[in-house]
Amino acid sequence: MPLVDAEAVLTADVERARPLRSLLRLLRPYRWALGGALGAFVIKDSPTWVLPPVTAAVIDIVVAGGPLWHITVWAGLALVLLILNYPFQMIFIRITSAATRSLAYTVRTGLAARLQRLSFGVHNRQSASVVQTKIVRDVENLELMLAQLFPTVLSAAATLVGAIVITAFNVPAFVLVFALAIPLAAGLVAYIRRRATERNEAFRREVELLSAQVTEMAALLPITRGHGLEDVATARVAARAESVREAGRQLDVLNGRFGAMSWISYQVLGLICLVGAATLAVTGALPITPGQVVLLSTYFGLLTNAVVMLMSVAPLLTRGLDAMRSVADVAEELDVEDTRGQRDPGRVTGAIALEDVTVRYPGANVAALEGVSFRIEPGQTVAFVGPSGSGKSTILNIVLGFVRPTRGQVRIDGMDLATLDLRALRRSVSIVPQETVLLAGTVRENVAYGTTDLSDEEILHALRDANAMDVIADSPDGLDTLVGERGSRLSGGQRQRLAIARALVREPRILVLDEATSALDAESESKVTEALDRARRGRTTLIVAHRLSTVRGADRIVVISHGRIVESGTHEELLRAEGAYSRLTLLQRSAE
Repeated sequence: MPLVDAEAVLTADVERARPLRSLLRLLRPYRWALGGALGAFVIKDSPTWVLPPVTAAVIDIVVAGGPLWHITVWAGLALVLLILNYPFQMIFIRITSAATRSLAYTVRTGLAARLQRLSFGVHNRQSASVVQTKIVRDVENLELMLAQLFPTVLSAAATLVGAIVITAFNVPAFVLVFALAIPLAAGLVAYIRRRATERNEAFRREVELLSAQVTEMAALLPITRGHGLEDVATARVAARAESVREAGRQLDVLNGRFGAMSWISYQVLGLICLVGAATLAVTGALPITPGQVVLLSTYFGLLTNAVVMLMSVAPLLTRGLDAMRSVADVAEELDVEDTRGQRDPGRVTGAIALEDVTVRYPGANVAALEGVSFRIEPGQTVAFVGPSGSGKSTILNIVLGFVRPTRGQVRIDGMDLATLDLRALRRSVSIVPQETVLLAGTVRENVAYGTTDLSDEEILHALRDANAMDVIADSPDGLDTLVGERGSRLSGGQRQRLAIARALVREPRILVLDEATSALDAESESKVTEALDRARRGRTTLIVAHRLSTVRGADRIVVISHGRIVESGTHEELLRAEGAYSRLTLLQRSAE
């Protein structure tokens, strides 16, 4: 199923307020296949409720001294049903497995597609580990629920129907006894599910928090080890793990308490049924044969086991429905960047204009940008400098459409950004971020990421322009050289230059450089700066940098402070003005 279709299914069918109905809607495309699985299950499970009357008949034949061939007939019937179990079990497994795995695929791909379109504000509000938990753990809980719940419920239902029908033919008076067990079982299951829902949701949220804590611990590992804070980091995770342990313990105790109570209750009812049937047979109050006493007792035991099985999967149902509510959190999120169907900008030349743009983030006391206006001509290089938190990165995010202005307009080639198809626009844009993220694959896969029609010569050309040929120079594998997890086999400078090659191979009209040299040593910075100087030729280039040495060659330098433009000009012009830029330059020189 295409990703767009999977997302459409997710957003149309999933509701947080109705998790069970949402699950049934997702299963709707497989309803005919599941109907066939139901028929196969009834046949393969028939020995469960057919063998008791066979046993009863054989006992009555033995008590009455009947002919041996009667026993042979009954035994042959039972043998045929037992042999049929295997082929119909395999039919059932194949159908239900295909439906369950397909549903999981739809949900996972739908979540991935939906998460790709949620605004950056949504992603900034939640940890990446929470997203991972939803796609991996929550969908796994849905699969587990379907895999265990479907056969359990079918088995209980088939046993119930078979027991009541056969009992109605043999001992009609006992049908009422069995019928009374049904609402009692339903009431217990509903009661347990209601009590467990809150505990399951609390447990899930604790696990999500633990996942976020572990992700944070992994990211801080160099700092932790470098400062000798291993015990502090371990203690932080241990504290969260303790919360998970306590939430899980409370959930287990709740499930165990009700499981034990239900089991004892039904075993007592089974004993009462056996004693009652035997008493009626001995006293002659009802014409019940010894075989029928065994039949009634066996059926009640089967019903008891079926109810106990339902009780055991009730927590699984609750956990699965809670996972569905977690999936619905993403499906129902309305803060979505969806510009499909809007104006295609066509071939972009790279003219950019901000007109009285103000950006105020939700919950912020002050605006990130306040009344910012400027114009960038095609092919110009403009650098944005200023203290941390001044609004430099917000300007880049505004131009890229990651952040929507609270007031004002952003124009690309004279077109209002709010009216454009952003995906079409971004095909003309390349980004080199501060923190380079590489695939755990080859050099070729990293440079050609997202493209399928690049030749090796085009990739090599991008590597040369990015000063990144040394990445493959000493490797016999050439473009198939592995870079390691997140580029672990490369130096910081090599990773950054590989990111530049990835940006250049797209032949962008707009190049965005966000602190591209901030974490590099002097030698690596020199190579990267040389590559960037080559990369920006003929392209509109936006640079955010703390190191002023990397922006001296820009056509214009814009100084940002507290969300406002305070100065603008070339490097020489701003130095002569002896304003904010000049002070920043002096501060950096003294720091060096």
